[in-house]
Amino acid sequence: MTVQQRIKKYRQSGGAADLVRVEVLVPVERRADILASAAAMRSKHRNDKVRQQQQIDEALARYGARILDNIDLDRLPDLGSKTRVVANALIERGDARAYALGRRMLSEL
Repeated sequence: MTVQQRIKKYRQSGGAADLVRVEVLVPVERRADILASAAAMRSKHRNDKVRQQQQIDEALARYGARILDNIDLDRLPDLGSKTRVVANALIERGDARAYALGRRMLSEL
């Protein structure tokens, strides 16, 4: 595997998935502020992805067979679309707790 292929794979499915490179010109004394802000954004993005995956896992553990009647989550491209599909299925096919979980998942998207 070449270096370019490895970089492409890392950006598609590795730690840099869903991130883009940004170049900005700022005063020297404000560089640390920009770096701290970018680090906070990356941390929030990663935490949101972990929370979405936990909510999907919780929904599948509780309501798996009832909500995923004819839904194949593996065919969906990203975690956001999987979350949206599971949340809508919870709202349409679940009980009151499933409805609440589905609404919470949609509100956090």
